[in-house]
Amino acid sequence: MTRPRTASGGGPAADRYAIRLRGSLAPRWAAWFDGLVVTALGDGTTLIEGPIPDQAALHGVLQRIRDLGLPLVSVTRIDGDGPSHTSPDAPTRADP
Repeated sequence: MTRPRTASGGGPAADRYAIRLRGSLAPRWAAWFDGLVVTALGDGTTLIEGPIPDQAALHGVLQRIRDLGLPLVSVTRIDGDGPSHTSPDAPTRADP
């Protein structure tokens, strides 16, 4: 399966991900997460979202989350026309 090309005709377009953590991070952490958007939500979780170019980069983000010691709630790939913020009531993939 091939990925769609970017509008400029360059390499493959990056997939967008929404990563939810238990606990709150301030938006200033965005720089540490390579410019991904960091949003503390009212339910006591944090949403980190944005384009991640490949699986290696996704694993790098997940390692940074691990290093912070915050529990991972969910990792969701966002379709191009999906919502930018997933609802706290939306079904999530639970930790094993």
